[in-house]
Order: sequence, then structure tokens, then C-alpha cells
Amino acid sequence: MIKIERINRAEALRYMGYNKDIDLTNIEGLLDSCEKELLSVIKPRYCCRIFDIEIKDSVELKDCRLRLTGKDITEHLKDCNKAIIFAATLSADADRLINRYKVKDMTSALILDCMASAAIEQYCDMAEKEIGNDRNMTWRFSPGYGDLPIGLQREFISSINAEKLIGLTVTDSNILIPRKSVTAVIGLSDREIPKGRRGCAICSMAESCQYRKRGEHCGL
Repeated sequence: MIKIERINRAEALRYMGYNKDIDLTNIEGLLDSCEKELLSVIKPRYCCRIFDIEIKDSVELKDCRLRLTGKDITEHLKDCNKAIIFAATLSADADRLINRYKVKDMTSALILDCMASAAIEQYCDMAEKEIGNDRNMTWRFSPGYGDLPIGLQREFISSINAEKLIGLTVTDSNILIPRKSVTAVIGLSDREIPKGRRGCAICSMAESCQYRKRGEHCGL
């Protein structure tokens, strides 16, 4: 069972908008207490399933209704013969903790929210290593990144039974519940996969991205 012992402080601070020139002395105690409380309540879990794929003008998953459309995901998986559909969450306990602090202490709520965002990405990285087991894998590619439709969230969840296995659902506006959750596709290949660039700076949907509009990102 994967367990987060410490949250990546640098990544959490990046979410908060801090940089190395800002003195954090006055809030170190608050950062420590927020991290401790968050780690005491979260119950990180993930689930995944490996599918054989066929790439044409889209990516078709064998024995699955989910179809991955868009030039970016087709290019991302071009060297792969399988794909992992992956989902992870920190659990609803993270949402409840953040919402409770929003009522009484917005500073702590902001810190907890940013730490939870860092924690879910940290957990995904740890889960990815466990799944990978030295296999040739691409990086995670989430719905809403590039031109892979965010509207595929429900099909992602359904394809791996994530609602039953880890309690993950999606709203009509394609927001994952619990909020601190990630869905993604990871390509698998029999040969080494060239490492491509990633992130908002190269994403064709950066200006209209639903994650960025909510002050979040898709995990890339």
C-alpha cells in the first residue's frame, strides 16, 4: 500500500504562488500544522486497467467502449501497443477538511488546498512507479489536456469501475468528485519511448483549459 509520508513542500508552495525570494519564516508553523492535519485524514487510492490499443484517426481500446479522440493523444500513444487507464484520489476526507477551514480560516484553507493538489500529483507519481515496474511508459495524459476532450471523464471512470473501486464520480460539468483526484491514460510499449515535452506551455488548449480556469491543472 502506497503511503505519503511527507508532502512535496516546494510543489505546494508553487501552487500558492511563492518563489524562492519570499521569506516563509512567519508561516512555517502553519505550513507544518496544515500538512500534518491533511496527512492524518487523506486515504489515497488508485485503480487502473491495461488495454490493447489500435491507433487510426483515434485511439481505440480493445474490449472497451472508451475511444480516445484528438491529434494530441494519437501522437502521444503512437509508439505504444497498450494503454493504462488510470484514476487516483485523495478521498472525500480531503475535500471535507478544506471545506471546513473555508468557513473559519481561509488562509489555512488555501494552504490545505494547495498541499492537497501537490499530494495527489505526488501520489500519482508513486502509483505510476508501482504500476510501471520498469516497463516502457509514457507520462500521464489527462482528459482536458491538449485536444483530448474533458467530456471523456465519465467514460474513463466507467471503463475501470473507479466509482466502485475508489469512490470516484464526475459531475455533469466534468468535475471529478472528490476534487483532489486525477484520471489519465499512460501508454505502454515494447520498446523505449522518446520523452516528449509536457505542461501548459505546449498545450494547444491552454487558453480555454477548464483546469486552469479553476486554478488547477491536469497533472502534466
